[in-house]
Amino acid sequence: MPERDAAKSVLSVLQEIQERAGYVSRQAVAEVAAHLNLSRAEVDGVVSFYTDLRTSPPPEHVVKVCRAEACQASGARAVWDAAEAAAARSDGTVGIEAVYCLGNCACGPSAMSEDRVLGRMSPERIEAVLDALGQERRA
Repeated sequence: MPERDAAKSVLSVLQEIQERAGYVSRQAVAEVAAHLNLSRAEVDGVVSFYTDLRTSPPPEHVVKVCRAEACQASGARAVWDAAEAAAARSDGTVGIEAVYCLGNCACGPSAMSEDRVLGRMSPERIEAVLDALGQERRA
């Protein structure tokens, strides 16, 4: 199998594993490597290259924060920093992910929570969103 087809096959298998299990475990890497006659290092290389692949269980809630230029120009760095701090307080139930456009540039900085795009975010607003999600579990 040509190298490009092998990488595509590995990625497809890893994506399917993540879809079913929520993440790609060390055990899954070993099994994929054995099944496709590849080294663990080759499979690990694919896992580490694609940022959409997780190596640990995902948090219960994920808030996506836009880090693209338009949002950066309107204060997204401070929003990201506040989101990181709030996620750290959540005991792992809430995580954040960087995205590079939510299609809401005119109302930036933007974020997405529970499939809802939020505009004109401030550090205080993003903290409130993450804190509320973290408290849902404790309630």
